[in-house]
Amino acid sequence: MQFDQLKRREFMSVLGGAAAWPLAARAQQGERMRRIGVLLSTTEDREIRLAAFQQALKRLGWWEGRNVRIDYRFAPAPNADQALMLAKELVVLQPDVVLAQGTPITAAFQREGTAVPIVFFFVNDPIGSGFIASLARPGGNLTGLTLLEATIAGKWLAMLKEIAPRVTRAALVINPQTSSFAHYSKDAEAMAGSLAIELVPAPVENAADIERVIESIARETNGGLVLPPDATTILHHDLIIALAARYHVPAVYAFRLFVSAGGLISYGVDYVDQFRQVAFYVDRILRGASPADLPVQAPTKYETVLNLKTAKALGLTVPPGLLIAADEVIE
Repeated sequence: MQFDQLKRREFMSVLGGAAAWPLAARAQQGERMRRIGVLLSTTEDREIRLAAFQQALKRLGWWEGRNVRIDYRFAPAPNADQALMLAKELVVLQPDVVLAQGTPITAAFQREGTAVPIVFFFVNDPIGSGFIASLARPGGNLTGLTLLEATIAGKWLAMLKEIAPRVTRAALVINPQTSSFAHYSKDAEAMAGSLAIELVPAPVENAADIERVIESIARETNGGLVLPPDATTILHHDLIIALAARYHVPAVYAFRLFVSAGGLISYGVDYVDQFRQVAFYVDRILRGASPADLPVQAPTKYETVLNLKTAKALGLTVPPGLLIAADEVIE
């Protein structure tokens, strides 16, 4: 993977120093109350994710109410107008740093034109989205974590073929307005040929589009679905799972949320771990580091979640290797 060696060597040297400081000494530095603005997408497990972020901050010497104040806002996805409104609210509070989840929310802060340091995460393509100049040297006032590298699209297709060998057509379902279609489509297309799968681009913007796409892929035999990270498909995840079950269409997802709700299988980053990782960026910026000098880090921790009950309902036999490789199996 591009940037792997750099991210482990330079990123950890930049951020690791802070983690090595004695907590007591770090907690005593600076007397004024610091302020963090946090703008997140509304998710079902946000309390778990926020707890991971808060605990990581405490380990770094930042205690809410003692030496740091955190202002939270939650934007229903996908809603660019509301994200912009909430970004404006947080900027007015003059935070020392803001935390932005996802591409639409990061774009909202960027459109606000603020000079406040921005730490982003759950962003697919920060360079293509115009947030940073490069991974190693972001430049400007933004830095953070990428979500998934483009090559993972090939992994999703290979996983789909492994669990459903008869699949010969696969729809790549994504809203190009809220996620980066081009980021995944090139690598997915390259892998599809080697797997004897016809890749069907399936841009969606709403529930009606999703119904149309899944009904279309189900009309012909041996169809499947691949769903990269996207705010629109997350919003309609219950509909997608219900349609995939109704039409007996196997699907691979980027989020474990889908599998927990009855989807077949997911492969993606450990999202709770990303909430812990962004705390290191926040810590470094609160201590005077410039976002321009903090390398953007790619994911390092992935997980596979499999729903055996769904596999049986679809008439699929899960290969032993895939079963063993799964980090979590839902029965």
